[in-house]
Amino acid sequence: MKSQTQSLPQADPKRWMALALLCLANFMVIMDTSIIGVALPAIKEALGYTQASLQWVFNAYVIFFGGLLLLGGRLSDLFGQRRIFMWGFSILTLASLLAGLAWNEEALNVGRALQGFGSALIAPSALTIVMMLFGGNPKELGKALGFWGASAAAGGSAGVFLGGVITEWLSWQWTFLINVPVGIIALLLSPGILAKGMRRKGSIDVIGSIFVTAALVLVVYGIVTAEHNGWGAPSTLWTLISGIVLFILFLIVQATKKEPLVPLKIFKAPNLAAGNIALIMLAGGWIPLWYFLNLYMQQVLKFSAFAGGVGLLPMTILIAIFMILITGKLIGKFGIKANLVIGLIALGTSMLLFAGDTPVDGNFIANVLPASLLGALGMSLAYIPATMSAMSGARPEEAGLASGLANTSYQIGSAISLAIMVAIAGSTTASQTGVDPVAALNEGFQQAFLWSGIVAFAGAVLVFLFIRSPKQGEASNTAAM
Repeated sequence: MKSQTQSLPQADPKRWMALALLCLANFMVIMDTSIIGVALPAIKEALGYTQASLQWVFNAYVIFFGGLLLLGGRLSDLFGQRRIFMWGFSILTLASLLAGLAWNEEALNVGRALQGFGSALIAPSALTIVMMLFGGNPKELGKALGFWGASAAAGGSAGVFLGGVITEWLSWQWTFLINVPVGIIALLLSPGILAKGMRRKGSIDVIGSIFVTAALVLVVYGIVTAEHNGWGAPSTLWTLISGIVLFILFLIVQATKKEPLVPLKIFKAPNLAAGNIALIMLAGGWIPLWYFLNLYMQQVLKFSAFAGGVGLLPMTILIAIFMILITGKLIGKFGIKANLVIGLIALGTSMLLFAGDTPVDGNFIANVLPASLLGALGMSLAYIPATMSAMSGARPEEAGLASGLANTSYQIGSAISLAIMVAIAGSTTASQTGVDPVAALNEGFQQAFLWSGIVAFAGAVLVFLFIRSPKQGEASNTAAM
């Protein structure tokens, strides 16, 4: 990674200020996937959503975010990371204003989709800048990635908390409008704090961009609607098949085009492909954890929206402390692979505890806090090593692409796993005849926890088999990261 720091000197005196701004951006991008959860009932009542269509307040963002991340990474390589970062914030800020002022469900859905587009430009450019600023100093890079990882994990958990506070004390509109002043501040600060970044000559693979974005949108759309239409319904099957066909066409274009969106040779870089798989599996365990844990606290234990948000704070605090102060040292001592495997096992164990010990008459201290802290510990151990693996080996001119791939893996893993777990929970609850409705609902949550834990354990096995430990001569550098 030394070559990456030639255009942005590692000794840049503003690098820590830049990191604070970039972590704020990462926090916002991830927070926007979760902050609207508590506000959904109020949004449904205000704008006339049906129970089936309400899911698009969440999915419109996730689909366009995940579907356009590769394009965002490519654009940051071609036009410069700071420029694309600022373009993304401009779009996100305007889209948040539209969503906050939405007069009907169509306007809100468009605003959420545009929020996803803006975030797809922000996320890969921001991560690339982090790697460029700190890549020449492994010790500083580990610390910087600790802040980066903590901001992502905190964004997901704190989003639920902030959503509860905002919905109860202000209104659902402010779950979107909160982005507007933050976006304006980020746009004002960026030119003075962030260097322009690297640019390379080349063209945009328009055909590839269309194919991969459409493929991801169709696959995610098929999965998220299968809960309502049925997995065997023709509409579900044709949507999924169309997405798979488009993805195959995308791979063919990438293999034959002179300047593809994703040069397939990038996957030859050591650990890059395995690191992306690790991020998919990590998201597959983590995102359902906080999603269903919030539902368990509010719908089974009858916590208020505010109390449910407070219940997630210990996880957020542990993640922030551990990632910033401890994870880097553990990676230095035990390496990327060991921490990643142990982290996924801890996360999987947490999910199994929730699957077996979340009774209807449970309480926070006994049935929520211990397992939630174990899950947060697993996330703290696994996220940074998975990100480092997914970025490893990429050439400087492919840094935006690599970060786009990493973010795409995590977001698509989030969307697909959550859609599947929601379907499992829904079908399990529906099958509980003659049972108290709350007990039936809780049985569905427990099944979702169980299968999410299996995903995390499967991730640990794949990491153990396919993540390559550094050779002896490389050990010191990799460990220091």
